[in-house]
Amino acid sequence: MNRYSITTAIALSCAVAFAGAASATKQPRPHKARTTIHTVDNGCSGQPWANDTIKRTLKVHQSKDGSYRIREEDKGVFQTNAGGTVASPGNCPENRSRHGKTVRAGVTGTLKGYIQGTVTGGTFNPSGTCADPCTQPAFIAAYFGSGATFSCLTASRDCKFKWVYHAKRDQKLLFRHWEDSGKGAGTFLKERFKGDIADA
Repeated sequence: MNRYSITTAIALSCAVAFAGAASATKQPRPHKARTTIHTVDNGCSGQPWANDTIKRTLKVHQSKDGSYRIREEDKGVFQTNAGGTVASPGNCPENRSRHGKTVRAGVTGTLKGYIQGTVTGGTFNPSGTCADPCTQPAFIAAYFGSGATFSCLTASRDCKFKWVYHAKRDQKLLFRHWEDSGKGAGTFLKERFKGDIADA
């Protein structure tokens, strides 16, 4: 999964919600942390194609066994890489939908998505910070400690993700909608690509 290489935490502000005196039948509210990050985005071929600016909300539920169910929710914008034409995000043999081959620099649009799984072997720190560059493993370590394991970064069925991209209109594109979604991780990964952001 190419989105696992999320990078560059830029600014961090956290808001943590703690459950009050909950009844036995009421689930505690999740802890939350919010951050703005810049990322380098890879297409299905593994090649960088865009730079993203994302507002991320990290939602954390602690389980009785001490593990954490987490969901990273992303909303933001993208701009295709400077320096000329690059491989479009959907240009790979695994993408069986209609797609293009390349996209020029400067194409812009919006993105929205999430990834969810389980963190074990750590303790949630709502004030975590992640130095530049902040990869997905570094992001988990920043919030749960260096010994934490995220199921989406191992061989596991316990992972689910989806990101959707829309390029702005009037940019003379052949394709302006791209999706990367799937379940599992490592040897259990089942990923699906649909569409593209491409002008050729």
